[in-house]
Amino acid sequence: MLDYKNDIAIIIPSLDPDDKLISLLVNLNKARFKNIIILNDGSSEKYDKYFNIAESEYNCKILKHAVNQGKGRALKTAINYILTDKPNILGVVTVDSDGQHTIEDIEKCCTALIENPEKLIMGCRNFFDDNKNIPLRSKFGNIMTHKVLKLLCGIDISDTQTGLRGFSRKLMPLLLNVKGERFEYEMNMLLDVNENGVKIKQVPIKTVYIEENSSSHFNPLLDSLRIYAVFSKFIISSFTSFIIDIVLFSILTFLLKDIIPFYIMLSAYTARAVSAVFNYTLNKNKVFKSNLNNRTAAIRYIILCVAQITISAFSTKLLFDLTDVNVTFIKIIIDIIIFMISFRIQKNWVFKKA
Repeated sequence: MLDYKNDIAIIIPSLDPDDKLISLLVNLNKARFKNIIILNDGSSEKYDKYFNIAESEYNCKILKHAVNQGKGRALKTAINYILTDKPNILGVVTVDSDGQHTIEDIEKCCTALIENPEKLIMGCRNFFDDNKNIPLRSKFGNIMTHKVLKLLCGIDISDTQTGLRGFSRKLMPLLLNVKGERFEYEMNMLLDVNENGVKIKQVPIKTVYIEENSSSHFNPLLDSLRIYAVFSKFIISSFTSFIIDIVLFSILTFLLKDIIPFYIMLSAYTARAVSAVFNYTLNKNKVFKSNLNNRTAAIRYIILCVAQITISAFSTKLLFDLTDVNVTFIKIIIDIIIFMISFRIQKNWVFKKA
């Protein structure tokens, strides 16, 4: 069994630290953690005193980036160091340097890792209560990301941005290959472990924000754009295909309504077939960047498309007969619902990486 004082390393990525880093090290030292790795992610020279204290007084291993490369790269640098130079380290808990994680919660995550070495451990704060100490940007960002991940990917994590995470040596090669250099790395980590069948263990922790989280280097706008990159590409791809589909559908229903009795069905199938070819090519190569061979992916995509077209066409026809509402408007509403489901199916089945 793992002994978290000896076998688990604490990784602390740090950019321009302050006294909160030293306070964290004091507490870790009191708790007798013996393997502490700090990644100086390109801090300016005036912060060298903190890293010198960490090394000389608390026996920390200091790794350094010459320039700031981002939290994701910092974590991967530390993971790579453990895999190549520290064969005795059997697990890792990552901790932020800004004082948000208490020693009790760090120990809880270590215990959870010892008991669940096959899982990704997440120290999760509760953003759904009325805690007035939570800055609005943090509360809104976490709740929004939680909803999106649950809806589109089936990942139900209450705190998607937590920096308090634990994982065993067995999972390190997988996490080393996760894409992303900055804050998007932590989101991509959730997507990749889910895609590879790794379960996530949530550990409730205290919600601590110091000075309104002013020391955080998370940029709500830029880093949110990076985090939602894959979703944004899927939305753009789907919206473009949707426009092609709707325009063709409208043209065909206008041209065929007085000629063919089943014009709605024929128009729906024809329009979707044209837009599907465009959508498949874009999603495989640009959105999900799947390495699955074209035959397997195409067959899966065709099965999905046939199911979607059938559901869309029959539902549109049924609702049109029942309500007599504009047929194009009905199709738009139905296709939006199908779109929300389609992302999960395409990511987890159609374009699932080989």
